Amino acid sequence: MKACMLAYTFYDADNRVRRYAEALVRRGDQVDAIALARPGQPAFEVIRGVRVFRIQKRTINESGPFSYLVKLLLFFIRSCFFLAVRSFREPYDLIHVHSVPDFEVFATIVPRLLGTRVILDIHDIVPEFYASKFKVRQQSLIFRALVLVERLSIAYSHHVIIANHLWYETLTRRSVRPEKCTAIINYPDPTIFSRRGRPARPGSEFVLCYPGTLSWHQGLDIAIEAMALLRTEIPGLRLKLIGDGPERENLSRLIQQRGLGDRISLTGLIPMEQVAEMMESIDLGVVPKRADSFGNEAFSTKIMEFMAMNVPVLASRTRVDEYYFHDGIVQFFESGNAQDLADKIRYLYYDSARRAELRTGSSKFIAQNSWDIRQQEYFGLIDRLAPKRQLVVA
Repeated sequence: MKACMLAYTFYDADNRVRRYAEALVRRGDQVDAIALARPGQPAFEVIRGVRVFRIQKRTINESGPFSYLVKLLLFFIRSCFFLAVRSFREPYDLIHVHSVPDFEVFATIVPRLLGTRVILDIHDIVPEFYASKFKVRQQSLIFRALVLVERLSIAYSHHVIIANHLWYETLTRRSVRPEKCTAIINYPDPTIFSRRGRPARPGSEFVLCYPGTLSWHQGLDIAIEAMALLRTEIPGLRLKLIGDGPERENLSRLIQQRGLGDRISLTGLIPMEQVAEMMESIDLGVVPKRADSFGNEAFSTKIMEFMAMNVPVLASRTRVDEYYFHDGIVQFFESGNAQDLADKIRYLYYDSARRAELRTGSSKFIAQNSWDIRQQEYFGLIDRLAPKRQLVVA
C-alpha cells in the first residue's frame, strides 16, 4: 500500500504523525509525509523509512488570527498542487490528513477524484482551539463558521479519527455519524519512548521537564510562578521547557522577571528522539494545562510519554486527564493554582516513596496502552478503507 501523511506540522517533532507513518513503514507499506520546515532543514529527507517533503518554512511567530490564516492558506495551496502532480506520477492509495486546520483535507481533491481514500485526523478540535487561542466566544460568528467548516471537512472525508474520547462525543453530537468516526489517543511509540539505560545524571539537582507547544492554555506561566515560590526552599530545583510556540517570548520575559534564568531553560523545538533522551535523565514530568474550555478536554501526549520513560507525572486536574488517569498513576494539582503546584512539587521532591509508587502504577498502565498494542486498530481501519490498494497517509 502507498500512503501519504499530510500535516501542517514539523514532522520530526510530531509524535502523532510520525507514529502512524513509521508503523506503516514497519509493516511494509510505502509512506510519504508532506509537512513544514524549520529554518535550516532540507526540503527532502528520509526519516526511518518515511520520505519527508517539506514544502513550506514556518517560524512560530503569528501575532493574530490573520497572520496565522495566511500561513495555513499558503500551505493549503502548495500541498494541493503537490498532491495533484503526484497523483499522475506516483498515485497514493490513501491520504491521511492531520488537522489543524480541518480544511486542509480539501487539498486532496485531485487524488480523491482519482480514487484515493482520505482520512481526516483531528488532533485539536478546531472551533474550540481557535476560541482558546484567540479569545473568541463560542457564540460568535467565527466560531459557528468554524463548526460549519468542520462539518463540511468531515462530510468530504471517507473516515475521521479524533484524538480523544471526549472530543469523539462532541463530534458525534454535532458533525459526524458514530460509524464514520474513530477515537485514537496519542499513544507513545515505544521505538522512541523507552529507556535505553543511559548513565544517571550527576549532581544533586532535581529536574522537572515539560516538552511541547509553548501556548497559553498549557499553563507554563503557572509552572514558572511555582518555581519562583520554591526558589529558596529547594535550591537544586530546575525546570526544562522543551519546544516552541506563541508564548515563548512572554515566558522568557517572565523567567527573567522572576530571576529564574539559572533555574529554568528554554530549549526550543528538537526531534522526538532527543526529547526522549532528555526525559530519561529527569526526575519529574510536569503538565500544567489550564482547565479552560479547550485545555480541559485536550489530551496531552506528554503524560503517556513520561510514563513510557518511567518518569513520575505531575499534572493539572482536567476533565480529559481524569477520564484516562487516576491518582495511582498521576499526581494531580489544582489547575491554574501556582501555590498548589508548588506544594505538590515539594511533596514529590521529599517523598521518594510516592514517586516510586507513581512509576510502578504508570508502568503497569503503559504496558496495556502502548502503540505496539493499539496500532492494530489503525491498521484494521485503513485496510477496510483501501482493501485492494497500497496505503498512503498524508
